[in-house]
Amino acid sequence: MMSFQKKYLPLFIGVAIAAGIYIGGKLSFRDSPDRLFTTNSKKDKLNRLIDYIEYDYVDDVNTDSIVDVTVNGILENLDPHSVYIPKEDMERVAEEMKGDFVGIGVSFYTYKDSIAVIRAIEGGPSAKAGIQGGDRIIFADGDTLYGKNVEDHDLVKKLKGPINSKVNLTVFRRGEPELLKFTVKRGKIPISSVDAAYMLTDKLGYIKVNRFAESTYKEFRAGIKALEALGATEIALDLRGNPGGFLGIAEQIADEFLSDDKLILFTKNKRGDIEKSYATSKGDFENGKVFVLIDENSASASEIVAGALQDNDIGTIVGRRSYGKGLVQREMDLGDGSAVRLTVSRYYTPTGRSIQRPYGHGNKDYYDEYFDRINSGELLDPEKIHVDDSLKFTTPGGKIVYGGGGIIPDVFVPIDTSMQNETLSFLLRRGYFGNFVFEELEKDRHVYDGISRRDFIDSFEVGDDLVYAFQDYLNLRSDSKITFVAYHDEVKQYIKATLADQLYGSGAFEEIYNQRDLMIEEVVKLSKGVQDDTGEVLELEAE
Repeated sequence: MMSFQKKYLPLFIGVAIAAGIYIGGKLSFRDSPDRLFTTNSKKDKLNRLIDYIEYDYVDDVNTDSIVDVTVNGILENLDPHSVYIPKEDMERVAEEMKGDFVGIGVSFYTYKDSIAVIRAIEGGPSAKAGIQGGDRIIFADGDTLYGKNVEDHDLVKKLKGPINSKVNLTVFRRGEPELLKFTVKRGKIPISSVDAAYMLTDKLGYIKVNRFAESTYKEFRAGIKALEALGATEIALDLRGNPGGFLGIAEQIADEFLSDDKLILFTKNKRGDIEKSYATSKGDFENGKVFVLIDENSASASEIVAGALQDNDIGTIVGRRSYGKGLVQREMDLGDGSAVRLTVSRYYTPTGRSIQRPYGHGNKDYYDEYFDRINSGELLDPEKIHVDDSLKFTTPGGKIVYGGGGIIPDVFVPIDTSMQNETLSFLLRRGYFGNFVFEELEKDRHVYDGISRRDFIDSFEVGDDLVYAFQDYLNLRSDSKITFVAYHDEVKQYIKATLADQLYGSGAFEEIYNQRDLMIEEVVKLSKGVQDDTGEVLELEAE
């Protein structure tokens, strides 16, 4: 036996050396031991490529950015709503969906290189400490908060902090001889998802929900209760422009209007597993009349609510065809602070229709479909809405509804081309109205001291001189001259609504802006039983 081992020992050693050379040729010297016996899978291929770039590529490369691009590239080949959330965006996204954050409680913007307080949030830490609209916060715990090189995200970081922690603020206030000192105790600041709740008529209440976050149902319930206390027996639920959010929150809001055991929706995953959601005994507005306002930007959870009510023959859906998102995402942690929202199922309305519009031609075509709607004339004429006879469903009450691309309203209201003017919308989005109004208030805020919120909304009139001043303000900041000859009254309304927002907050903007809203006018007519051409219930023929 000993002679056999001596005889073949050199052979064994040679084979071992050869195997080592072969394996070494296949592996980077930085490979971990667990790779020695794994197959060259697709996952391993991606890992190897990133390692090669990180260790062997001729130039320095940020491999984190390569990973982000890779992940985004993979998700783009799945569906338009599976998305990657980088770790630097996670805090902001989480706050938006949670519905609050810890801070000092002011709305502000950077004005002439300093933090200008637009309004201290009512009941918030700053308001309690005495900070007012127009104040400039120039120091926080001795750190400078002004200057050309200060970025907005840096300012926010210095004002945020652990709950109940204190921050010492130094403030410049116009008219005061010296800088003011405030100590503010940080607290939870709500990110409101209910923009407004007020009465349109003696019996018709209005509530606008801008998204479906964790706090939305609680806000919604408070709004409904307040409206009921004011005599509301009917509700106009405005979901226009609402991009969606948590599925469970949409179910809770739909439950408010549906009687016990009514089907709200069901979901189906790739394995065919079906989960059904039913209304419970919690609904407090089951006997009231409801109008749901939707438009081409109402998506996801908004469509769940509209579809659940429509398919159960509850209320009236008013507006234009909704976005058409019938996919359900779940947020999944990727282990490094980032996450992916991955589509895990489809949802179906109670009649069994999927309202997800097609996405097989890629993300660009999918998102460009909005322009197709404009070009087809669909936003102005209900007869231009394409319906597929193979996706026709019937509600228990005998109403015909369609799947395949959004919720088609019961009552169509065309887009208001005056209030939806591209120039005015651009100016509002870019903050020009807000900045102009802030500067006007800075001239003398005390002018409005004796005007109550109600009196301002009902009686205050914006003069022509303010419209002309706004035009001059824009012309000083733009290469092209802007005139408002055709939209003079609309500009007045935007200015008044923005003034109300900065003076009173909490839904004042919407209450003024909505005074010229065609869809709300239609809802009021429907509530009163008035019929006209634009209020006719759709009877769509399949193409």
